[in-house]
Amino acid sequence: MLGETMSHTPLFVDRTHAGELLARVIHDVLTQQTIDSGVKPVPIVYALPRGGIPVAAPIARLLGCPLTIVVAKKISHPENPELAIGAVTASGNVLWADDQKLFRPQHDARWREVALNKAINLAQSLEAQLISACPQINVQGATLILVDDGIATGMTIAVATNAMKALSPEAVWLCTPVAPQKLLPWLEQWGDRTIILETPEPFWSVSNFYREFPQVDTLEVLVYLQQQNTMGKIDVCE
Repeated sequence: MLGETMSHTPLFVDRTHAGELLARVIHDVLTQQTIDSGVKPVPIVYALPRGGIPVAAPIARLLGCPLTIVVAKKISHPENPELAIGAVTASGNVLWADDQKLFRPQHDARWREVALNKAINLAQSLEAQLISACPQINVQGATLILVDDGIATGMTIAVATNAMKALSPEAVWLCTPVAPQKLLPWLEQWGDRTIILETPEPFWSVSNFYREFPQVDTLEVLVYLQQQNTMGKIDVCE
């Protein structure tokens, strides 16, 4: 694992700055892997929108590879929308929290179904807004680099990893600028490699580790996708 800090000050200027730092580390790891194996990996960068896109864009740019998305949403507790009881992708991959204390006896299957359907609808709606700017890609044999702007609970990036593994890539990497130190053993079970720049403790919300952390709107995401995927006429069509 890369880096650890006890700093209580912002670690990154903004998402672009974090992405540039992360891009260099990923590039170096890919280069070393090529040297060690004699086989050059074929990278494809996946971002969790919306916040993951400005982090992922510098990575795709440095690697000269496609930039696309995988949409996942947390499944919110009906009595507390901020509390994640699971996560789901737009394609329907579901991951429920292990903590059984989140589910009281009166929380029946219908209760979960309502929460799940709400999250799926949100994921599918966002995917529908962005999919036109995503390239058609063949991921078989590729190294998929999954990027978010930070990890708090890990639920959304974990369920996204499961969805990506089903596509039969060579490997799936979980990459982010910041995540809690205590979450690392749990995160490492999902991907083939985990790259995290900073693992501060105590860990607050992801936004606390950025000097600037504005909301990323849909139009901004579309611009990032279009710019990267028209650059150099990247051809990775199926």
